[in-house]
Amino acid sequence: MDTEAQPKERDRSSRPSDSEETSDTGGREGRSRFVWVARITDRLPGGRISLTLLICLLFLLLLNAFVAKPFQIPSGSMEPGLRIGDRVLVNRLAYRFGAEPRRGDIVVFDGTGYFGHADYIKRVVGVGGDHVVCCDKEGRIQVNGRSVDESAFLNAGDSPSTVPFDVVVPDGTLFVLGDHRSASSDSRDHLGSPGGGMIPVDDVIGRADWIVWPTAHWARLERPGAYARVPAPEAGGSGRADGAHG
Repeated sequence: MDTEAQPKERDRSSRPSDSEETSDTGGREGRSRFVWVARITDRLPGGRISLTLLICLLFLLLLNAFVAKPFQIPSGSMEPGLRIGDRVLVNRLAYRFGAEPRRGDIVVFDGTGYFGHADYIKRVVGVGGDHVVCCDKEGRIQVNGRSVDESAFLNAGDSPSTVPFDVVVPDGTLFVLGDHRSASSDSRDHLGSPGGGMIPVDDVIGRADWIVWPTAHWARLERPGAYARVPAPEAGGSGRADGAHG
């Protein structure tokens, strides 16, 4: 006689199946993952709405700190392209992965110790090794012996510069000018200051890529083609450009 107990039908039917056990376990784990959300929302005035707003605020703070930063134009030094009160979006990652500022870029930089205790926005005219001269026989700025036609972005009525200069930009620095030359305090005005008017690349906050406000002035800030024909600097960056003075 078989003495081993035989499970009754009700015993077999009352035992949960493997799929039921898995489902119940998964459900408990899923619910536990959201317990902290429920606890936070219970303690926050406004519940889920407040939590959502806090998450959005944190995202914006991280975006502002590491990716893109809005910058309000404080003066008319970059007119006509950038007007007082315009807000531009500064790409903080533009020069963070091996890329370097290029001639024609509009950059925002910390001027502390060079221009003043503030952030500034200017156009890059010369990069490390460049020989920048004002001016050729037709009054144009020359970079590495090539005259640059700035008429596409220079403020109407302004000359490229009323201040003569002849400089070689040290490696790791930038020579910058405002587009509204007669209303801009830039590298020309600080040639005798610490750093010789040059801006360390390490002090560049980012590249201004977009005008985002006001909406009627919305635009992408492109690099002018006028600088595309400028040759690379010669080794040592010495010598004077043809037709230069000062």
